[in-house]
Amino acid sequence: MWWFQQGLSALPVALVVWSAASFVFSYITAIVLHHVDPLVPYISDTGTIPPERCLFGIMLNISAFLGMATVYVRYKQVYALNPERSKIIKLNKIGLTLGLMSCFGLCIIANFQKCILYYIHVVGACLTFGVGAIYMLVQTVLSYLMQPELHSKDVFWIRLSVSLWCCSSIVSMFISSVVLYSGRYGTDLVQKLHWEPQEEGYTAHLISTVSEWSLAFSFLSFFLTYIRDFQKISLRAVVSLHGQTLYNTPQSFVPDEQTLLIAGSI
Repeated sequence: MWWFQQGLSALPVALVVWSAASFVFSYITAIVLHHVDPLVPYISDTGTIPPERCLFGIMLNISAFLGMATVYVRYKQVYALNPERSKIIKLNKIGLTLGLMSCFGLCIIANFQKCILYYIHVVGACLTFGVGAIYMLVQTVLSYLMQPELHSKDVFWIRLSVSLWCCSSIVSMFISSVVLYSGRYGTDLVQKLHWEPQEEGYTAHLISTVSEWSLAFSFLSFFLTYIRDFQKISLRAVVSLHGQTLYNTPQSFVPDEQTLLIAGSI
């Protein structure tokens, strides 16, 4: 059995590979059609003009669905491993809420392009990256609380490093974006897709775009740390029939579907 066939490890793998492909394919399409500059454009700029906008949107919507599934399975795993630890249960519920909010923000980014509905796009980015960074910190704290009985110390330190990488990228992107869009380098920069190195504001633009790509890949790197955990999860559904036909429903019908999560020590 291959490593990605063990448990549900294919889920975070699919999330990371598909999300990275959505960035790379839209970038290549935009470059080939000369819609953006080859040197580190904004990720959102590579999904602004058709046809890459269509590709970018549909692939990110699928990424959001995979992200929701990954966040939920992680929530169920932590809950199954810590059924009586109230502090971890509370943090786990907070993490689930934050993770789902981040995935919803990704849907907003996918469907409301930067050059069309800028402020809604920014709201989606804040939900995805801002709330998502808090989700990463919560999961890092959970990893700390579950060591060494359920988590190795190495996993905690790796997640802490990736979380710090994410936070530093957010700070760098925020500062450079504030400088770039302060009005000092002109107005209507949101619609600007092509930059020349000799232009004023090019340095701030480059720092901002590099920070955005760094931020995106810090997110993907964090979900890679779930692979080993998910190898120890099996998910199956047990369906109980309440009749031999599909025409009549018994009056005492009570739904009895169960989803069992079997998790071992991590």
